[in-house]
Amino acid sequence: MTRPRLILIGPPGAGKSTVGQLLAEVWDVTYRDTDSDVEAAVGSSIPDVFLDHGEDYFRAREREAVQRALAEHDGVLALGGGAVLHADTQADLAGHRVVFLDVTLTDATKRVGLARSRPLLVGSPRRQWQLLMEARRPIYERLATAVVLTDGLSPEQVREAVLAALHDPATTGASEEQR
Repeated sequence: MTRPRLILIGPPGAGKSTVGQLLAEVWDVTYRDTDSDVEAAVGSSIPDVFLDHGEDYFRAREREAVQRALAEHDGVLALGGGAVLHADTQADLAGHRVVFLDVTLTDATKRVGLARSRPLLVGSPRRQWQLLMEARRPIYERLATAVVLTDGLSPEQVREAVLAALHDPATTGASEEQR
């Protein structure tokens, strides 16, 4: 059975894509992002999917993308920020190594400028982000094997923090046989 080596969850601006790619390099595995999978399947950007079809349509495509990725992918997998809202996705993540990349609003804003291409943050992006996190934080924390706060850290520092949180042999110089 194929299963991801690691699944990254968290809000916009946490660094899932950047850190996911760095972790994939360390482990010499592939990186996959379910948001990119949705865009490829639908043939348009996520903001356009929201605009043209609505959030329910997007969430259904997102759920399909997560199911496919969990069944097919054996590398590092990043889930879209809201993918964890689906109860079936929550159940599917049981037994997987899941890291919640946490970030405060201040650092998330610095990284992604919250209004850019974020359909759920239209209007008052800062307030919308806070509301999203109030709803999602308990889910992220419940699903996580480890939580890494990314504030003030470079992507490489976050990668190292993830490896340390997982007590991964890649950071301890263990031989291939020990891994």
